[in-house]
Amino acid sequence: MGVPGRRFGVWGIAGVLVATAIAGCGGKAGDDGRKEFAIGFQGPLSGDDQQLGINAYDGLLTAVDLANRRATLPFRLRIIASDDQGQPAQGPAAAQKLIDNPSVIGVVGPVFSGATRTSEPLYSRAGLLSVSPSATSPTLTDQGFTTFYRLMAPDTVQGAAAAEYLAKALHADRVYSLDDRSEYGTGLSGALEGALDDHGVTVIHDDLSPARDYTAQAAKIIAAHPDALYYSGYYSELAPLARALRSKGYTGRIVSGDGANDDQLIRQAGIGNAEGILLTCACRDAGSDPAATGFAAEYRSVNSGIRPGTYSAEAYDAANAIIDVLRRLGTGATRRAVAAGFGSVDLPGVTKRIRFRRGGDVDSTAVYLYEVRGGHRVLRGPIDALVRP
Repeated sequence: MGVPGRRFGVWGIAGVLVATAIAGCGGKAGDDGRKEFAIGFQGPLSGDDQQLGINAYDGLLTAVDLANRRATLPFRLRIIASDDQGQPAQGPAAAQKLIDNPSVIGVVGPVFSGATRTSEPLYSRAGLLSVSPSATSPTLTDQGFTTFYRLMAPDTVQGAAAAEYLAKALHADRVYSLDDRSEYGTGLSGALEGALDDHGVTVIHDDLSPARDYTAQAAKIIAAHPDALYYSGYYSELAPLARALRSKGYTGRIVSGDGANDDQLIRQAGIGNAEGILLTCACRDAGSDPAATGFAAEYRSVNSGIRPGTYSAEAYDAANAIIDVLRRLGTGATRRAVAAGFGSVDLPGVTKRIRFRRGGDVDSTAVYLYEVRGGHRVLRGPIDALVRP
């Protein structure tokens, strides 16, 4: 029934379209005579940072599986997935494949900010709803996209919270702010640095391009004598950077954002090198949240025992919000009706209350802190509570 994460790694081509018929515990979708709708998925299902896309896909899969077991719904659902490898250049082709499929009534994704920026003009022109579980670039909801919503607060929120923690909890006077030059990375580093400046913290800004060896970058960071490094980018680059920093004897704190908040960071960096890394995210850990035990159990059941990861619960909530709109519209639902009705969604989710501000931002600003301890990411709690005097 589930889709193990590693299956996506063999696709290797952006824009591959995979139709997954979900029918509870077996059977072909539509066999019971109910009308069938497809929910599209766009995100990185291959590439260096594919795990974040797989996490989101598996959250969508869980929501669709549960919906298809509800006999009260007058329709059934299937998923059509389009891989953009998390790359801006691949976004339009991946989006167009979903747009060109008339059965797709709404989309969960894109997952990464860069691919979101290049894809959303197409979704808006097509009148096709696109709900990202994770794209956090601050400017995405300022572009005039008419069918775009997101389930995570923008990086103006995450950056401000991270800066407050660095200044008030870590008492950092000097922070090395490093980004990966991506849409996501530059958006987060810009928000962080502005907020650090407001706290009177000295900022050394730098950026890096993907490389196999970060020895020189590590030496450069150490030579700047920062109290902390904040990396705005994804786990695939932070992991080798952390290895290089540890090998050079770096003793300051390593902090990063949601793009690195995955167990792959620990696997790729090594337990010892990852130990003590702090991670900020506008997301709670649904796998350990007592209020989300039902979701976590369903997720593991559908996904071959795999624990929910970062963006899994947000994608699950995004899918359930689309399903709620479909339930209200009935079997006559159209793309434009779904897109028009989505702004009025207001329902309890696993991650937060699912309702949206004008422009598409979710109405939630909580940011959480995680720490790598003993080879595991451990939720420390909401940052606003951790910095209270």
